[in-house]
Amino acid sequence: MISTLLVVQIALTIAIVIAVLLQKSSSMGLGAYSGSNESMFGAKGPANFLSKATFALALIFVFNTLAMGYLYNQEKAHSVADTISTSTSVPTVADTNVSSTVPTATETNTSSK
Repeated sequence: MISTLLVVQIALTIAIVIAVLLQKSSSMGLGAYSGSNESMFGAKGPANFLSKATFALALIFVFNTLAMGYLYNQEKAHSVADTISTSTSVPTVADTNVSSTVPTATETNTSSK
């Protein structure tokens, strides 16, 4: 599900960039290459249509971002560390007689000078 939303997010990003670049500006942007689109979109030209399309794409982009954030947060509740078995992670040490190798405080030095 998240991978599908990620593909939709990328497509929305490309569509928003194209819609913004097609709008009229002081330098005309990519709108200069559109030719005579004014007759297709009405008397005011593509400005009104493109601004509404950009707003709609941006709104869908925001909702898609919120949905992705929610789903990523739900996945975050389950960690890979929860599946690790601790019984095999820690090596066990065989019991040895430690008292025979460690001197105790009760032993006395019997050597003479």
